[in-house]
Amino acid sequence: MPSDPIYAIGDIHGHLDQLDHALALIEKDGGPDAQVVFLGDLVDRGPDSCGVIERLQRGIAAGRNWTVLKGNHDAMFQAFLEEAELFHPRTRLGLSYLDSTIGGSATLASYGSDMRLTDPEDLRRDALEHIPYRHLEFIRQLPLYHQVADLLFVHAGIRPEVALADQDPEDLYWIRAEFLEHPDPHPWLVVHGHTAVQRAEHHGNRVNLDSGAGFGRPITAAVIAGRNVWELGPFGRQPLLPLD
Repeated sequence: MPSDPIYAIGDIHGHLDQLDHALALIEKDGGPDAQVVFLGDLVDRGPDSCGVIERLQRGIAAGRNWTVLKGNHDAMFQAFLEEAELFHPRTRLGLSYLDSTIGGSATLASYGSDMRLTDPEDLRRDALEHIPYRHLEFIRQLPLYHQVADLLFVHAGIRPEVALADQDPEDLYWIRAEFLEHPDPHPWLVVHGHTAVQRAEHHGNRVNLDSGAGFGRPITAAVIAGRNVWELGPFGRQPLLPLD
């Protein structure tokens, strides 16, 4: 087991103000050198995806002990910038990336893109003129998981009973039912986001930290020591206990 606690932040979805609040809670609890894992979905829906990526890049450049994972929204953002891709077969309801429910239009607007453009390729070219290339490279290079001893951090989850090396990369940021409904222990306590819940949940074999920032609810910051998990709030640590 790691000797020091590891902090994790759930889906951010373009909410820079909430990200800064979560980081302040972590620094108060663990200091400026705290090890923090961000579980992906940095962008879409919220008003300042540009600011979120900039904050994370600057923190890493300043030497913060941060690991940022790729979420499905980050992958969709990348796919739009690279190929003007609007639809992904695993998107629920088959919605366009630019639909307000998915939130890609909010991400592009945060960079100053001309949202009056209706042709996807025209919008892609305009977006690339506004978005710093280092932001696109940052998204491209995000890892899909982070393993520390018997903890596994990943955006969406894993396919049960499949070795980590054999996982389909897309499952790591898209999977839902097969992972969420699996009742048995995994080789690790899996800490994930992706599937929004009203508040963080501990299911014994997994911990879901996507508390719905993309739908107007607060971001969750948590601290994990061994297999003990706490949420961080204005009054410090509150135990996050397994559900019955």
